[in-house]
Amino acid sequence: MTTLTPARERWLLWLLALTQFTVIMDFMVMMPLAPQLMHAFDIGPATVSGAVSAYAWCAGLSGLLAATYIDRFDRKKLLLAMFCLFTVSNLACAVAPNFHVLIWSRAFAGLTGGVLGAIIMAIIGDVIPAERRGAATGIVMTSFAMAAVAGVPIGVVLAAHFGWASPFYLLVILSLLIWLAASRVLPSLNAHLAGPKTPLTQVLPNLLALFRERRHLDAFALSIVNMTASMLVIPFISPVLVGNLGIAPADVTWVYLAGGCATLFTARLIGRWADKAGKQQVYRWIALLSILPMLLITHLPQLPLLALLVVFPFFMTLVSGRTIPLQALLTTIPQPQKRGAFLSVNSALQQLGSGLGALLGGLTLSTDAAGHISGYGVNGWVAAALSLLTVWWVSRVKSAAVVTPAAVTG
Repeated sequence: MTTLTPARERWLLWLLALTQFTVIMDFMVMMPLAPQLMHAFDIGPATVSGAVSAYAWCAGLSGLLAATYIDRFDRKKLLLAMFCLFTVSNLACAVAPNFHVLIWSRAFAGLTGGVLGAIIMAIIGDVIPAERRGAATGIVMTSFAMAAVAGVPIGVVLAAHFGWASPFYLLVILSLLIWLAASRVLPSLNAHLAGPKTPLTQVLPNLLALFRERRHLDAFALSIVNMTASMLVIPFISPVLVGNLGIAPADVTWVYLAGGCATLFTARLIGRWADKAGKQQVYRWIALLSILPMLLITHLPQLPLLALLVVFPFFMTLVSGRTIPLQALLTTIPQPQKRGAFLSVNSALQQLGSGLGALLGGLTLSTDAAGHISGYGVNGWVAAALSLLTVWWVSRVKSAAVVTPAAVTG
């Protein structure tokens, strides 16, 4: 067994970031596309949130099932297999002839995308020492910024000129290129397979055992509530900007671009801050600060586009930024031999929280004949309350007594 050199470690982290970029773009692009989907399929915002929920629910189910097998395979081989299926799911979205087929395609995307996130975090936990996982997570989480800066804006522009399906064709092309690079660059990641394999008869009992540890349950609860709070707000930003503020759908690109640029610069700073000041403490501060932009976004007065370009980066930086110390903290919760299963379950529960937030958020909204959306402010207050709950709850989440980074064969 050998450890990765610093140069190869950087290559691995940026390749994981690009993989995560496609997953996040796939999820995020549905939000600014909402006005076009509403027009193309003659549906309302609550129906569009159903497509978001379908992805999230299926990603949650897939992540839960993955907990039974994710630690039984080489991480590289499993990543490549799931990434291939994820690419196929985006092709299915692109060629969907109606909204019902699109829903099913989004569900398939969730089944594959949900597992990819867990594999990526498991690789970080296997390769990167605990004291540097905040910075490593910050690098991978720049995928969120890259999706906002480049992926989503380009996707929205393509959709405006070539139809709503064009962003999914773009994702197919990007995914194929990244898959080829990953197949050549990623080392074999199988150190977690050392020792006797768990009999198949013990897979389900071991999965259930994850829920019997109080430390795990506290972490799972934090993940669910954190994601639910965010998704009460995020899926409906684009429809509200278009319907209530009169922003042109193409101009929504600039709003996401401004937010993405901000997170591109802050993600790694937040990761390093978490390593130095403590992951719990940094999460607590950012979650608390994120309440203000949440309430501002959900109670926007009539503002020009230029003002939104100033406001939205604060929302993106803080709401996405609190995920960085949280994800780094979660890699320290389980013992190494349980890391893949734990992170798969956690990813599943995060997706369920995401689906719950999108579903509940859609239920509070209504659209009048003029296209104005009401009820969004309620979502903001509920999200703020849940965020306050996480600020208190994070102190209950405890790391494993001993965390030793696993080596990998290169």
